[in-house]
Amino acid sequence: MNQPSKPFNIDKREVYEAYLQVRSNGGAAGVDGVTIEQFESDLKSNLYEIWNRMSSGAYFPPPVRAVSIPKKSGGQRILGCPLWQTAWHRRLSNN
Repeated sequence: MNQPSKPFNIDKREVYEAYLQVRSNGGAAGVDGVTIEQFESDLKSNLYEIWNRMSSGAYFPPPVRAVSIPKKSGGQRILGCPLWQTAWHRRLSNN
């Protein structure tokens, strides 16, 4: 159930479902170094914090972590690894 005082109507269940989608993709920690295992150690509180920030309009995505991966043709390619929260935000924004 959403709080009526929040400017953005985001259901807490949607946050949980987005978490499940992001978790199923695996991936590495973002620039904050937090792994999914660390995030899950206080899952309820962390999911609430994400919901609260997003539904109140206070969520701003942090910088991404740059990771170099080798290209088949030689050289390196830089990928940006976002935080878990950023991936959720993208999932929820697409709903």
